[in-house]
Amino acid sequence: MGRKRLITDSYPVVKRREGPAGHCKGELAPELGEEPQSPNKDEAELELLRQFDLAWQYGPCTGITRLQRWHRAEQMGLEPPPEVHQVLKTHPGDPRFQCSLWHLYPL
Repeated sequence: MGRKRLITDSYPVVKRREGPAGHCKGELAPELGEEPQSPNKDEAELELLRQFDLAWQYGPCTGITRLQRWHRAEQMGLEPPPEVHQVLKTHPGDPRFQCSLWHLYPL
């Protein structure tokens, strides 16, 4: 008896060529004189806000913005992190920063 056939046996094996180091297919080169954005800072700030969304001690976060939740927690004496307030104030019109994790889900 031979080995058991797998569904992947019917597909050819394709080895991909590796490009130059640091090159990603489809990635555009930055324009001359233009400084690249700092995705690490934005990602770190978004992670801080996600952790705030998941922290139950500041009350529910559905149906209100993160800033409204932060103010409600402050009024109730729950001492929300001041870093969250600072991040929310630096990105006033960006829904990625203002809306909670659950804003796309219907109530």
